[in-house]
Parts: sequence; structure tokens; C-alpha cells
Amino acid sequence: MEITASMVKELREQTGAGLMDCKKALAETNGDVEAAVDWLRKKGMKSAAKKAGRETAEGRVVAAIAGDGKSGAIVAFACETDFVAATDGFNDFVNALAQHALANKPADVAACLGQPWKDGGTVEDAIKGLIGSLGENMQLADVAYLESPEGFVGEYIHHDNKKGVLTAIRTEADRDKTTEMARDIGMHVTALNPAGLNREDVPADVVEREKAIYMESVQNKPEEMREKIVEGMLGRFFKEQVLEEQGFAKDMNTKVSKVVEDTLGKGSAIVTFRRFSVGG
Repeated sequence: MEITASMVKELREQTGAGLMDCKKALAETNGDVEAAVDWLRKKGMKSAAKKAGRETAEGRVVAAIAGDGKSGAIVAFACETDFVAATDGFNDFVNALAQHALANKPADVAACLGQPWKDGGTVEDAIKGLIGSLGENMQLADVAYLESPEGFVGEYIHHDNKKGVLTAIRTEADRDKTTEMARDIGMHVTALNPAGLNREDVPADVVEREKAIYMESVQNKPEEMREKIVEGMLGRFFKEQVLEEQGFAKDMNTKVSKVVEDTLGKGSAIVTFRRFSVGG
């Protein structure tokens, strides 16, 4: 059967595979486009298996926000080189993946990989197909879905596209003002990388380890003063480590939680946030 340019074009649009791969797939399947899609997917899986051990030190972080601003998703997708990370095929896929996460609300990477993909198969199958098409190892490094029914979700993507933050805020303020605040929070989180939103988010073993170090350092102090000194040292630790207590990047003399209330109104607060990065 003659393989026409329109058949190749249709297959490329469906799969994102290269021109020669599409021609070969159609030749192998006697011009059956659907069978050619499966052929390319299988080829991609074999190719992906060969590339799975390669280091993925580049990539992109992308976010997607719902039309009403009440929910959002963020993905970190890694590849081997910035050359591939800059291609349209790679970026189109990552943007589609963010939209997928927004619509399907995966709990984690494993859940996302097993979800049905829009073009057939699973998300994992689609990634393997992209690996076969673009010729590099790739992986979904992280994914998150956040919502704020009593407020809005906002994004910040750093200028290098390798770091990003998604923030859910509870507030009665309008969307524009809230998403601007979320963007500022995202810039702050990107720079200072807090361990969690509040003290409860810091693992207990981390706190206990810090406390033990501080206690050791005050052994030369009167016994009745040691506990109080250590509590003060822990307080400073939390101010450095948790977002709500950190000094805001644009005004280090004011806590982040106070900036949010002062900007958006009493009762406004950060519900949760996620910070993603690729390439270190």
C-alpha cells in the first residue's frame, strides 16, 4: 500500500514521533494508522528500556490552573539535556501532562503514571513513546494537585523554567490580588526553600535532633536555664525553616503569615504549597 504524506502527517500529529519513524511504522503496518500508533508505542517502550539508566539532569516545571482559579496542578518532568527540554515536542507534552494532572488529580507520581492518557494507553506509556520519539531518557519527577475552595490557587515558575511553586490560599480577597500574592509567595519559596508550611510540617525526628544538638551546646549553662535557652534556639530554627514564620523575602522584618493577612485581609492564610525543581 502506498504511504501518503497525509497518512504520515496524521500519525505524527497523533504520536509526536519523527518523520522517518512514522513512515516506517506505516510501512510495517500496511498503512493502518491505528496499528502504526501501537507499533510506535511498542518501539518507544523498547527504546525507553535501553535509556532508563541515563541521568536526567535537565527538564521543565510547568503548572496549570483551573478556569475558576480554585485548583491547580504542577509537574516536574526531567530529561537528559536542555536541548531536548527546549523542543516544542517536549514542552507540548509537559504542558499536556500538567493539564492531565489538573483534570485527574493524581495523589502522587505512581498514581499519575497509571492513569489513562488522552491518546490511549497510560501516562507511563505516553512517556515511553516520547522517549522513543525524542531519543532521551525522561521521567515524571514529581506531580501535585492543590485546591482552595475558600480562596484561590496561584503559580510561580522561575525564569529558567526549572523551578516552580504552586500555592493554595484561603481568603475572601479577589482572584487577581490573591494570585499576585501567590506569585510573590512562590518567588519567596523558590529562594528560601522552607521545610514546611508550619511547625507541624517539620518531621519530629528533625526537631528532636536539633534539640539534642542545642542541649549539648548549653551544658555549661545553669541547669535551670538550659530548657529555656534551648526553646529559644528552637524558636529561631523554626523561623528559618517554616514558611509562615520566615521573614518575607520582600520585607524580612515581617513574617510571611502577617504579609498574607495584611495584603489579603484578616483570616487569609496559606493552606498549602508545593515547590518543585529539576536539574538540582
